[in-house]
Amino acid sequence: MKVSVLLSLTLSIFGFFLLTGSSCYPDKTSSRGVSLHPAAVAAAPATAPSPTVAAVELITKGDFEQAAQLIQSKPDAESGELTKLISRYDSLQQSRLEERQKALQEQMEELDKIRQKTVDKQVLDVNDIDDAMIAVIRAREFTPDQQKDQILEDPFVKKVLDQLKSNAAANEANGKWIDAYAHSYYWLTLLYEDDKDIRNKAEELTELAEIELALKDSNCSESARERFEGIEPVMFLRALHLLDSNYVRVVEYGAMADKALHRCRLLGQVLANTKENLAWSADAEAVRKWQSGLEAVKTQLAREFPENEKMKAENLAELLEDILALDSITLKLPNEAMIAEFTEAAFEALDPFTNMVWPWAVKDFEKSMTQQFTGIGVEISKSSGTLKVVSLLPDTPAYKSGMDAGDEIVAVNGEETKEMTIYCAVSKITGGPKGTKVLLKLRRPSTGEIKELNITRDKIVVNSLRGWTRQSDGAWDYMIDPDNAVGYVRLTAFTETTGEDLDAVLKQLEKKGLKGLILDLRFNSGGYLQAAADVVDLFVEEGVIVKSNPRHGFATYEIAHRSGTHPNFPMVVLINEASASASEIVAGALQDPKHQRATLVGERSYGKGSVQVVTPFTGGGSQLKYTVAYYHLPSDQQVKNRYQMEKLNRKDWGIAPDVEVKMLSNELKSMIDLQRDNDVLFRTDHQDGDSGSSRHTVDETVFRDPQLSTALIVVQSKMASQGTALKLKDYSPEEIRAARAVKSSLASQTEASQE
Repeated sequence: MKVSVLLSLTLSIFGFFLLTGSSCYPDKTSSRGVSLHPAAVAAAPATAPSPTVAAVELITKGDFEQAAQLIQSKPDAESGELTKLISRYDSLQQSRLEERQKALQEQMEELDKIRQKTVDKQVLDVNDIDDAMIAVIRAREFTPDQQKDQILEDPFVKKVLDQLKSNAAANEANGKWIDAYAHSYYWLTLLYEDDKDIRNKAEELTELAEIELALKDSNCSESARERFEGIEPVMFLRALHLLDSNYVRVVEYGAMADKALHRCRLLGQVLANTKENLAWSADAEAVRKWQSGLEAVKTQLAREFPENEKMKAENLAELLEDILALDSITLKLPNEAMIAEFTEAAFEALDPFTNMVWPWAVKDFEKSMTQQFTGIGVEISKSSGTLKVVSLLPDTPAYKSGMDAGDEIVAVNGEETKEMTIYCAVSKITGGPKGTKVLLKLRRPSTGEIKELNITRDKIVVNSLRGWTRQSDGAWDYMIDPDNAVGYVRLTAFTETTGEDLDAVLKQLEKKGLKGLILDLRFNSGGYLQAAADVVDLFVEEGVIVKSNPRHGFATYEIAHRSGTHPNFPMVVLINEASASASEIVAGALQDPKHQRATLVGERSYGKGSVQVVTPFTGGGSQLKYTVAYYHLPSDQQVKNRYQMEKLNRKDWGIAPDVEVKMLSNELKSMIDLQRDNDVLFRTDHQDGDSGSSRHTVDETVFRDPQLSTALIVVQSKMASQGTALKLKDYSPEEIRAARAVKSSLASQTEASQE
């Protein structure tokens, strides 16, 4: 049987791998790293550093290849341990390369199966297209950059893309915004991430879907009318007053007006074309008059405010009045709904972090900030189709009730969960104040036992610190390398108590002889600025931690204090593209040339670069969250904002790591699955034979996470350069492959949620 074009392409790509795969080292990414402070340089004798120290300098910049060459050419008494660490790094990279080749072959074979299965179909169905696009996206991910586009030239892939685009147009014309995005533009944005037209269309489709959802009654919690209840025009006016005087830069009211009018046009499009049952409706003639009126308003604005004249806050307020008047004679939607849509769109023109928190949403917003809420204390998931308890939280009603990780929640207050969304389940389980009860019907898969528990809700506080795994008593294990006393702490958020909680953990580790630390800020989207400053202050004796620069007035500073500073042990901070806000402050300050306290390992951070405040000044139970300042690191460089950089077609936003380690999707999934296994808290009487009771060893945890394994190598290298005698195991390439090949015992829980 003939080998298909796709499999032939696989062989040519493999050939490229074999030709270029001899060097397993990452691209050199940053000249920053751990280096001697200028004052120390001035005081030191004019002698060259030892080969070990020089090699570690290279390692902390991500240059393992030159470090190896230096050690080989100039070995010294301390270089033996460093040679082991570099060899471990080489073996890890070789294992990753082999896995990448295998993953590419698997995806190309999967794509060929889909081609064979659909060879007689003139028109592919949606599932065929989605399956094919998954294979295409993953195959391109595993392919060297120089050959990625070859996959798109395959005739079958071209056929898939043509039908995908045709389906998108048909779905949009029929008002199926979510289908148009999920089955078409989602894939196109992944394939052509730099194409602005595709990105803009994708954003418009998601905006149409959001409008539609806002106008629908929820099948779980609030109705559309409840969602907009209490919204008044004065909230928008007060918000404009604050923004005019306190927003981080001069407000462009013209851009806000354009965005608001665009949202109003899309609102009419939703009412005209949706097939969903909305809380309000309008006939075709009313929508036609609405759209016509919007064009008239837009034309009038262009006359009143040509390009050389700026709109003011009062002009935008008048525009809202005009829109409400137009609505009253055309669509006749409630003022509250129209104010919400107009306001949210207008604020989107400023930045993604400035928005109104309407009265109904304030409770959820405060939960996300404080990590405190009313509930029963479990993490749940529905990724496998069944509502399941992923983990318990310690000292909570759920933990004390007899519930256990792995239990299935069959019903909530008598309502079956089979058709219930994860968000609906969270709402129903947490939907009551402290002291109220929720009735859960549970099934234990290991025994088939079904029981009902009437659990009393209580205040739940989620600790933002985690170790690498839980111990048998449920406590976190923060020592990831006990032989060499290397600690590991993962921060999931920056709450009011994060600083003092981390201080307590560090003291606990120091009693055990802590000699090095890995601080994991991956997937940490931030929190309180003060909490970020508190964390940095634990590691820095003096000087600026972060400076906030507002548009008006004086800059504000967070300053380090000598009191309470922990010892200067070697330190690595892990970051990735989901590390944002407070995480970027911590990572940037610890890396900054003024402090040079830590080496950063991972990927470039998110690039938020700004400070927000929340105020109830808008009244009526609403709140305004808005950007008041950009933050600057100790050396006074501003953390570049992602959205400003995107407008300039640049990608150098956020904080760059010293040692770049990019993770592929299969590696990321494997790491997250393993991490969740280790995070699970079972009841103390949990039987080992029960579902999902396995945990993973240190070797499995480290080697299945290339960023963590590299961080451990870097921190151990720094320890060696300071004269620490390391106890290192000689890992063979086969042992590393075996550790990376371990399969997760728990199903992936991509929708895990706490309540």
